[in-house]
Amino acid sequence: MHLWPTPRRNEVSDEESASSDFENNLATSSVDSWLREASLAVGLVILLLGSMWISTGSFPPMVVVESQSMMHDTEGSIGSIDPGDLILVMNKERVDIVTFVEATQEGNEHYGHESHGMPGDVIIYRKNGGQDTPVIHRALLEVVSNGTGWDVLGTPLRNVETVSLTLDYECSSYHGGNYNLRIDGWEPEHSGFLTSGDNNFGGCMIDQPSANSQGQGGGLVDENGNPVEPILDDWVVGVASSEVPWIGTIKLATSGTSGSVTMKSWISLTLTILVILASPIAVESLMTLNSNKDEEE
Repeated sequence: MHLWPTPRRNEVSDEESASSDFENNLATSSVDSWLREASLAVGLVILLLGSMWISTGSFPPMVVVESQSMMHDTEGSIGSIDPGDLILVMNKERVDIVTFVEATQEGNEHYGHESHGMPGDVIIYRKNGGQDTPVIHRALLEVVSNGTGWDVLGTPLRNVETVSLTLDYECSSYHGGNYNLRIDGWEPEHSGFLTSGDNNFGGCMIDQPSANSQGQGGGLVDENGNPVEPILDDWVVGVASSEVPWIGTIKLATSGTSGSVTMKSWISLTLTILVILASPIAVESLMTLNSNKDEEE
């Protein structure tokens, strides 16, 4: 009768060793796979941001809209600027800012120019050059000092002491009826742009209180409570370019500033996320189906 020796505790059988090696290799493979996926994701983000930086000349190359001051519809619409939209920001040195009066003045080289649903460009600026949240509003006109008076670009007004001008911009009266937005007897503090939010009293509240005597609302003030003055070139962050709807809502939600986002935008964002998540599964299923068909043939 033969007795087989019992393995000692410090001896490992070939089967146990192979199993351990397999588990280690599997764990290492999983880590390597995760690292590859993470590196790929980071690389794609860097590539995307870099491409937008090169394209716009601005960094960060986009801003998230927080307020409803530029909305054209109560529930939001593609083509206008709504809360939660991502807006690409073009470097102001790369483009000429076209104002509302230039875009509506027949015979002007920029006549007919539109941006985000209305004539004229939308600019991003800092109120009085301060550090509070930048404003994204439409440039109505630009006034320039010529040394002895004021010129309003895109209009016949030249070397005037005060600016009086009726814009081709329809407003609604408190008492009913419509009228065109008018600037009357305005003495500019200095050269710069007059601006307005498309949805602030229907666009008829000029941001600069000194020019808003014939408009509605009180205009804007800066972080120190001072009235906003005409926007100097140095205060302009950039010019609003393409719109990526809804995606910025994620950032607003994480920062607790999503109160202005409409229900329509939330629904659209949810559907967009679901489509993005379902796309890889749908593609993989389609590839598997095609592969099975090829094998059957």
